[in-house]
Amino acid sequence: MRKLLLAVAAAAVLLTPAVVQAQSAIVIKFSHVVANDTPKGKGALKFKELAEKYTDGKVKVEVYPNSTLYKDKEEIEALQLGSVQMLAPSTAKFAPLGIKEFEALDLPWLFKDDQTYSNAMKGTVGKWLFQKLEAKGITGLAYWDNGFHMVSSNRPLTKPTDFQGLKFRISGSKVADQYFRLVGSIPQIMAFSEVYQALQTGVVDGCENTASNYLTQKFYEVQKDITVSYHAHLQYAVIVNSKFWSGLPPDIRTQLDKAMAEATDYTNSIARQENEDALAEIKKTGKTTLHYLTDADRKAWQEAMQPTYKWAKGRVGQEVLDLVAKELDVKMN
Repeated sequence: MRKLLLAVAAAAVLLTPAVVQAQSAIVIKFSHVVANDTPKGKGALKFKELAEKYTDGKVKVEVYPNSTLYKDKEEIEALQLGSVQMLAPSTAKFAPLGIKEFEALDLPWLFKDDQTYSNAMKGTVGKWLFQKLEAKGITGLAYWDNGFHMVSSNRPLTKPTDFQGLKFRISGSKVADQYFRLVGSIPQIMAFSEVYQALQTGVVDGCENTASNYLTQKFYEVQKDITVSYHAHLQYAVIVNSKFWSGLPPDIRTQLDKAMAEATDYTNSIARQENEDALAEIKKTGKTTLHYLTDADRKAWQEAMQPTYKWAKGRVGQEVLDLVAKELDVKMN
């Protein structure tokens, strides 16, 4: 009898870790660099809500906003190493991986409106770009919209010549680097988390971003003038570590796909309104002056930045430019 009791106890000890493992939730660490109160921030929280709901708690999503886990330059490497499972970086962040084709999306005056952008990313262009990530151990799940860029400084920027000599923070896109150089400014790559202090101390003179980011990061507090230029688009790619994703039980992955699809629809549906609300809120503070381009101003910006398209051929390649040109019915040079 004593031997039987010992055998049962030993079996219980051996089984306990497996039972605990079976009962413990699958953890997805979702890291991003913006505030919770932005389209991307709200999208991440919506995905968390839906993922945990649809998997009946078998998945737990931990959202880390505002670079609390990783900064811009660190996060993709962390994803590849498996230190974090999910990210939503701006598409310009893929160039350091050797996938420069994503920078075609940063071309100035490329998307005429949000719907044009949405159609392109749901179509051939978006799918083709995601295929490029697979070789890097990354799986693309969705594209999230964050609307159009504005520019700011401590002087009005309405003519291309107004940029002359100003140091501008950029996220890393060489396409953005090029169009800022074409108007006479000096682009500087800088982590998103460092931008406020850099603007405040004069390390850089200005930046480009969406209205929701200007508001939630309080950039408007340290920039006297903002031009509502909408000269380029900001989009994010929600990505996941491929090994982690393919290793999930098929039923769990199906539910997460459903959660991501709904979170994407939600995020993209609120992006435009969030930016309009943010712009109104910035205006209400009275801390910065908003400037709007006239038709003549806009034409001057477009002409000044147009050489970026010809230059981009050597940077991103003809194939992606042809895809974008066909999808959007635009001329590349």
